[in-house]
Amino acid sequence: MNGFLAILPLLIIRFGVLRILDKNSLKRAAHFAPLVGKERSAYWVYQISNLLIFVALCFLKIRTDTYLIYPGLVIYGLGVLLCLLSVIHFAEPAKSGINSRGIYGISRNPMYVAYFIYFIGCAILTRSLPLLGIVIIFQISAHWIILSEERWCIQKFGEEYINYMNKVRRYI
Repeated sequence: MNGFLAILPLLIIRFGVLRILDKNSLKRAAHFAPLVGKERSAYWVYQISNLLIFVALCFLKIRTDTYLIYPGLVIYGLGVLLCLLSVIHFAEPAKSGINSRGIYGISRNPMYVAYFIYFIGCAILTRSLPLLGIVIIFQISAHWIILSEERWCIQKFGEEYINYMNKVRRYI
């Protein structure tokens, strides 16, 4: 089975479901906080690695002839579920603008966590070490993007966001 099929749920959730739930949320999700210094380089590494993941999956095959299919499907399914939950809760922020309900009460960045788990599942399903390497690079660069977003949120929301940061972990 072609690895491209593994991308479809992510695209449907990230763009279709989010747009159906709230058109403004799609725009908010595409917004990147102002970047400084090394964050600019991280942004480009993030974008290029994201593109490489999608391109690689177009050429890779999902391997069903191995016992790794089961853990791969579980991890992939968890990534899909987390992505769906994070998109649903992202579409309905509080009046202040801070998402702190639902899964955002457990992780400040559940979409990034979901993408990482989702792509790890894809790497296991395709048994591709190069894809796994790209996913790890993707996640490291995403960390720098998250740091810029946190700085921007502190500037925008002030003490309320700092309190949220103190209550909810960055990842898990």
